[in-house]
Amino acid sequence: MIQKNFIRWFETLSLEDVALVGGKNASLSELYRDLTAQGVPVPNGFAITAKAYRYVLDQAGLWDDLHQALDGLNTDNTRELGIKGKHCRKLIYSANIPQQLESEILTAYSKLENDHEGKLSVAVRSSATAEDLPNASFAGQHDSYLNLSGADSLLDACRRCFASLFTDRAIRYRSDNGYGHFDVSLSIGVMKMVRSDIGSSGVMFTLDTDSGFRDVVFITSAYGLGETVVQGQVETDEFYVHKPTFNKGIREVLSHRLGQKKIRMVYDVEKKGPRTTIVPTPIKMQEIFSINDRDIMMLADFAIKIEDHYSTKIKESRPMDIEWAKDGLNGQLYIVQARPETVVSQTRKDIVKEYTLNGGGNLLVTGRAVGGKIQSGVVRIIQNLNQLTEFKEGEILVADTTSPDWVAVMKKAAAIVTNRGGRTCHASIVARELGIPAVVGTGDATSILKDGQKITVSCASGASGTVYRGYIPFQVQETNLNQLARPRTKIMVNLGDPEQAFTTAMIPNDGVGLSRLEFIISESVKAHPMALLYPERVGDQKTREIIGRLTQQYASGKDYFVEKLSEGIAMIAAGFYPKPVIVRMSDFKTNEYANLIGGDCFEPKEENPMLGFRGASRYIHPDYRQGFALECAALKRVREKMGFSNIKLMIPFCRRVSEAEKVLEALAEYGLIRGQDGLEVYMMCEIPNNILQIDVFCKLFDGISIGSNDLTQLVLGVDRDSEKVAFDFDERDPGVMEMIRLAIDGARRNHRHCGICGQAPSDYPEIAEFLVRQGIESISLSPDAVLSTTKQVLQIEADLNRQSSCTA
Repeated sequence: MIQKNFIRWFETLSLEDVALVGGKNASLSELYRDLTAQGVPVPNGFAITAKAYRYVLDQAGLWDDLHQALDGLNTDNTRELGIKGKHCRKLIYSANIPQQLESEILTAYSKLENDHEGKLSVAVRSSATAEDLPNASFAGQHDSYLNLSGADSLLDACRRCFASLFTDRAIRYRSDNGYGHFDVSLSIGVMKMVRSDIGSSGVMFTLDTDSGFRDVVFITSAYGLGETVVQGQVETDEFYVHKPTFNKGIREVLSHRLGQKKIRMVYDVEKKGPRTTIVPTPIKMQEIFSINDRDIMMLADFAIKIEDHYSTKIKESRPMDIEWAKDGLNGQLYIVQARPETVVSQTRKDIVKEYTLNGGGNLLVTGRAVGGKIQSGVVRIIQNLNQLTEFKEGEILVADTTSPDWVAVMKKAAAIVTNRGGRTCHASIVARELGIPAVVGTGDATSILKDGQKITVSCASGASGTVYRGYIPFQVQETNLNQLARPRTKIMVNLGDPEQAFTTAMIPNDGVGLSRLEFIISESVKAHPMALLYPERVGDQKTREIIGRLTQQYASGKDYFVEKLSEGIAMIAAGFYPKPVIVRMSDFKTNEYANLIGGDCFEPKEENPMLGFRGASRYIHPDYRQGFALECAALKRVREKMGFSNIKLMIPFCRRVSEAEKVLEALAEYGLIRGQDGLEVYMMCEIPNNILQIDVFCKLFDGISIGSNDLTQLVLGVDRDSEKVAFDFDERDPGVMEMIRLAIDGARRNHRHCGICGQAPSDYPEIAEFLVRQGIESISLSPDAVLSTTKQVLQIEADLNRQSSCTA
């Protein structure tokens, strides 16, 4: 018998062999051949070449029948597409595998089996010759089969894979992306099965999938086989690792987020054919992370090596989309697929579109936001495939979850809302590719929303996606960053939400001028620090139970507070690294602290909290000093253990010089020594006494940041929380402006940095102009005001330059 050489082992292939074995097999082979020696484990296997696919069709004489079915097909006609696709698949599946090909497949399988200790199970995976390419992924378009053993099962799976080149979704995808149906062939990969059914699996990206931020590895994980993750059937655990600090030898997880992981896919040995089944995840397993920090670090190492290898090979930075699996028998991690990321990394970074809702509305559901857009439309709930033909162009698709079979309809949708799924689920991936907003993981959208209902879907508020009743007007502002110069005055951002860090960092900026620690505590920690230290003092049993659930994975409430707070800070520090990030120590008022979980047991009742127990006075008071120690421990961890030396500290509401001295002593006691390891400590300049004694305060601090909100209320004697006198609160008052001028002059006189981080420059262009003319060094603004203020500052600086030239 003449051998046709239809089989190629992974070790003999590389990225250059896409035309022979398809993108998936070429990529796996590249990894196996070149990266296993670098410690990136890839299961061994072989590829059945695309030549074998064409040989099957040649021997069965199917080409004319396939052309007759597909030539001139209108893929927008869902019914016709379904009929023709089914016919094509039946033709190919019914074709016999020729004897020569069958012999080569079984010989290779026997060799793989002999190299394996014990009974061998394999994964049989489709790999199209136009798959996993930089401009089109074809992800999920073709079929794969898991946990197969024996010759008959293997050959049957091969016929099914060949036939899957003509799934409805693949036919539509090729048509939409300009690929001819007969210009694409299909190869098959046969590889050792990883026992992740009793372990874990997931997907990781070498960039943030929402913002395109490239300095992180984003890892998702769940129990069981990876299909539930890829198909978006499960809410995964999520982790970030910061690449620049990792490459410096720091081995700390940037962020952990626990997913519900309510289901898992496992093997079903009683089932014929593809032997997998979905089972519930035990509650105790749901409540812990599906992989540990050691696994996360190893996966990050693999991801960075894979990205570096591909980028070096093609001489271009190449973010990657990688599938991994952890074998539950031996604890070994494996890479089972790697492809170029083809959506976020391909979007233009020089054009920024900012979406803003013009007003509020009746909130219906919330979930995870995909993208940053807003869209309105009419609800169409789809429960199963049979309803897809009912979907109309421009409607909002609402479903429990989506699958690759739904892509034709998803392309017609104005937005997508699902009950299940996370940021790497099918709905999320397709929404990004289509450039439409999606809110996933809402839990109950299909029961709350109604067919025909008018809604607005907003993903413009960071990680949280919202769905409102009715049509809410919104605006879109577009800026070409290539046409935007950088002003001399540093333009920084005010940011307290860690989940917005990567997106905000994409806006041109000079760092973070104000990161309010209390915002991070509210969002990431949620509980009062003293309640975490002394839960037994919390009188309400229900509240104690909530604290118990929050801290159940941690050795103590202290560990919970420090880790959650440090991760929140670190996410912001990572987004802007190595630019400065000024973190203001907590400045909750007593009524705000009381709103934290367990907080009402530790906070006094004050008639005017705005002027009461807040800021610096808390840090050295016996009632909160231990809470301050936890804040310091978190910041020390971020700077020293997590490697973010770009963090600077800022002390708010420091009334007197003696108070400032005691706070600096407390910082030093807790390991944060001004000047040590480059640590700078700033003061919020927001009390008239800070300005009247600025020469003395400047001896204690490295810089000041003017807080225009509190400074205004104290100069004018107006409680800014009081509705009765709100009309008297005006930062533009001449007295306030004079105090700001004196602060700037005082800082300059003492050679200290001077910035402003209040709301005034964001709200009033005339104040921004005043600040620039006074020579302030930095202006920190809310993210939505950064671009407009940058343009204004550039104009002001240009005017000053012209005036200076005329004078000269």
